[in-house]
Amino acid sequence: MKLRVCTYNIHKGFSQFNRRMVIHDLRERLRTLDVDLVFLQEVQGMHVRHEITHANWPLNPQHEFLAEEVWHQAAYGKNAVYDHGHHGNAILSRLAILSEHNQDVSDHRFERRGLLHCEVELPGSNQVLHCVCVHLGLMAGSRRRQMEALAERMEQLAPDGAPLIIAGDFNDWRDRAEHLLVKRLGLVEAFRSGTGRLAKSYPSRAPVLSLDRIYVRGFDIHAAQVHAGLPWSRISDHAALTAELEFAG
Repeated sequence: MKLRVCTYNIHKGFSQFNRRMVIHDLRERLRTLDVDLVFLQEVQGMHVRHEITHANWPLNPQHEFLAEEVWHQAAYGKNAVYDHGHHGNAILSRLAILSEHNQDVSDHRFERRGLLHCEVELPGSNQVLHCVCVHLGLMAGSRRRQMEALAERMEQLAPDGAPLIIAGDFNDWRDRAEHLLVKRLGLVEAFRSGTGRLAKSYPSRAPVLSLDRIYVRGFDIHAAQVHAGLPWSRISDHAALTAELEFAG
């Protein structure tokens, strides 16, 4: 079975520095990628002020609005909650989502973070695919503890080499995930497997930092691509990453 996957920090549907609302452009651009699974970060679940100030603000939460008519199922993990709304991570899927759970891994009250874990059906297989969408903290200590929590959870729920995709915004410019995730869980990073280097994904206009990743287990990686520069840089400050995978089970 072949899968195309994408990870994208969508900056809550606004362009860099919040200059323009771009959620409609983002939806059209995302659909051009023709992917089966989408791992999204900074997804706006609700924002009362934007509903009032933007006439074309979507009526549905962003994950539902983006998924409409293309990805038949969508899971959302609420991380940051405030008086006028909330945001978090989401997974959009063309395959059946069998279960979903959002684990709070916030390291302090000023930076709310979660791990959105979904079990996804793999047609033609008696195994389930474990998918985890992550957006890790800005501080090195926070990221280390969050990756340890992630590794511990996957060791419990996806043991013995079960198919696994972990994707998102790792904020890991020091590349600490190699030890904490790759060696511990037996993962392969999609870009590093082909080129020996992580993809540069931030800022999207001219990327210099490798913040976004796609880690897989149980799949052969056939291709991986960074979607940066125009028109992507008009949509988010992060580039979108895609990978073509083939189930090796």
